[in-house]
Amino acid sequence: MKKLAIGVMLLLMAVPGFAQKSFTLQEALGGFGLRQERPVTMMWMKDGVHYQQTDRDSDGKTTVVAVSVKDDSKEVILTGDQLTNPETGKPFQFRSYEMSADNTKALLYTNTKRVWRSDTRGDYWVLDRQTGKLAQLGKGLPESSLMFAKFSPDGTRVAYVSKNNIYVEDIATMKYTKITTDGNDEIVNGTSDWVYEEEFSLRDCFRWSGDGQYIAYWQFDTSGTGWFSIINNVDYLYPEVTKFPYPKAGTTNSAAKIGYVSANGGTTTWLPLPGDPRNNYLPRMEFIPGTNTMFIQQMNREQNTNKIWTATIGQNDLNNIYVDSDKAWVETNNNIHWLKNKKQTWFTFMSERSGYRHMYRVLADGSKTECITKGDFDFISEVGFDEKRGFVYFMATENNFTQRYLYRAKIWGDGTCERLTPMDQEGSHSYRMSPTCDYAVHTWSNTGMLPKSELIQFPKGNVVKTLVTNEEAQKQWDAMGLPKKEFVRTHSSDIDLDAYWIKPANFDPTKKYPVILDIYGEPASSTVQDGFSTDGWHQYLASLGYIVMSIDPRGANTPRGREWRKCIYGEVGTFASKDIAEGISNLAKEYSFIDATRIGVTGWSGGGAQTLNCMFRYPNVFKTGIAVAFVADEKLYDTIYQERYMNTPQNNPEGYKKGSPITYAAGLQEHQSLLLMHGTGDDNVHYQSTERLVNELVKNGKTFYQIVYPMRTHGISEGAGTSLHVRKTMADFWLKNLPAGAR
Repeated sequence: MKKLAIGVMLLLMAVPGFAQKSFTLQEALGGFGLRQERPVTMMWMKDGVHYQQTDRDSDGKTTVVAVSVKDDSKEVILTGDQLTNPETGKPFQFRSYEMSADNTKALLYTNTKRVWRSDTRGDYWVLDRQTGKLAQLGKGLPESSLMFAKFSPDGTRVAYVSKNNIYVEDIATMKYTKITTDGNDEIVNGTSDWVYEEEFSLRDCFRWSGDGQYIAYWQFDTSGTGWFSIINNVDYLYPEVTKFPYPKAGTTNSAAKIGYVSANGGTTTWLPLPGDPRNNYLPRMEFIPGTNTMFIQQMNREQNTNKIWTATIGQNDLNNIYVDSDKAWVETNNNIHWLKNKKQTWFTFMSERSGYRHMYRVLADGSKTECITKGDFDFISEVGFDEKRGFVYFMATENNFTQRYLYRAKIWGDGTCERLTPMDQEGSHSYRMSPTCDYAVHTWSNTGMLPKSELIQFPKGNVVKTLVTNEEAQKQWDAMGLPKKEFVRTHSSDIDLDAYWIKPANFDPTKKYPVILDIYGEPASSTVQDGFSTDGWHQYLASLGYIVMSIDPRGANTPRGREWRKCIYGEVGTFASKDIAEGISNLAKEYSFIDATRIGVTGWSGGGAQTLNCMFRYPNVFKTGIAVAFVADEKLYDTIYQERYMNTPQNNPEGYKKGSPITYAAGLQEHQSLLLMHGTGDDNVHYQSTERLVNELVKNGKTFYQIVYPMRTHGISEGAGTSLHVRKTMADFWLKNLPAGAR
């Protein structure tokens, strides 16, 4: 393999037209050493005018202070002495902390360990701010085994999960009670199984009741679910096998149910939710604020119906107060708000029933639904909810789908929406708003401008002060003379598609250049976004003499309305590869500098699957491809994700066949070059997918290349040198199989 860590100039002396300043792959992946100020992240306090941050006292010890946004004055909340470990006498190293409702106690999270995607287990300590006492919770339980610890409403107790059981600990006595006892390797209490965590982002699976007397929680019975095995051949003399429940499309799910138990322990009362618990999902459950009534979202297995139930502790009646449905799929609802108006109780709910995603207010009994926002555009995400002044703040975009702006609407209005972001600030914006919606940290960037941050006061939206300018870093970036990301439109059939390209340095429009398309193309995400990124990998490829591009096909998660996103229902993979193939072909017809004989395609995960579909289904368009951590057969991926967009393989066998790259493996041609890359420790998209595709390619006599990374997970990043090796391998493959430079 070529040693691509050396300067690009040394590699490309023979590439015509190349004259850019030399930089290495390491420099590119490291962001070119750009000395940029990071956007400010404020941990807002409940009063909405203070935020918390760590600081240092005169002895150099870590402290936590409350900072006023009005005058920058500071008040010490947690002193350096309080944050000293009483067992070691050393400064306490904590990852995060949480204050009790009355701010008299702090819950410190430390010694954390990773569970699949996040560090969700560790040790917890409670600090009494009045007495200065710092004590560890769960003494006697296994080290780093506590999860999701949280104060009771009155701050006298803490509940947490350890080894799939729930505990409640009295802070005054430091004695804990095990309030569930049946948790084991198959019965999961208070946290989730693999697929709920991955696809519903559900990890913390228990809640305190409004009066603090009960714990409501999820239980998952994984005993009927298929268990997947990952074999570790690297770290042991004999292989070690890790097994975990992973329901593949069309197979048996965990049985999920919700119940409640006294915080003092006792018998759990299970809610009599209708339907087979293995063929219905319970993605969300919360207590209506200040009450003992649960608000539960239940989806059928097809995920095209979301039923809303309420259930009150001590009253076993279930009330189905609302139903949201769609011919394709529906989404879970987060951040439900409860409202009072003329002695009536309402709640907010997101739906695509109008053809666009919008917020609605629903009468508590479900008898009336009214729009809070409306228009031919999507409500992307909520920023703030100001019931006192009567506004909801949210991100949206009406014209340019690559950009994001702040809007607001009246909670009790007629649905009219008002843009607040100034019209002359083109790009992508984000707002971290205080709980009272008095202030927000506004961060703004675009492809040519580094992030700027400022503190804004609402409801007028006036700028209070500038937080980050990045002036020096902007000068440094501009001085590099790197090619800019440019946005362009293409089309597939009669559908307009957003795309971008980064052209090589010293670009000559009279010559022809090879193209590398970096794609995703599935409903979970999008790639064509107008926000700043050093984009080191893509800049590196451009420096080699490639036009680097991406196209968002139909079905990509962009704010273009329900029909755009859901027209791919039942056929994930078929529309995406068609749109990408036609999109780049039409661009090649329109722009003579695109060399239609040198087009490559690459992608990771879902993008890897679409890379394979492009290569196998459109061999006359794509010459070279690199597929990373891909799904070759859609039946191999999990139930919740795959069935949401495809239904089950039993109900949609033709759709699974059409969308799976393995179906078309025989379509790989001799003039094409294909590289497969995967980690054997991938718990998300299993290495099994690569092995099955390899078998199919071998059976059909196809030549290809393969790189395997032992015990690396989905991101292929673990281990010294891994990330650099991945990119070196990819760059070397492009240079050998998709000749770089102008012709």
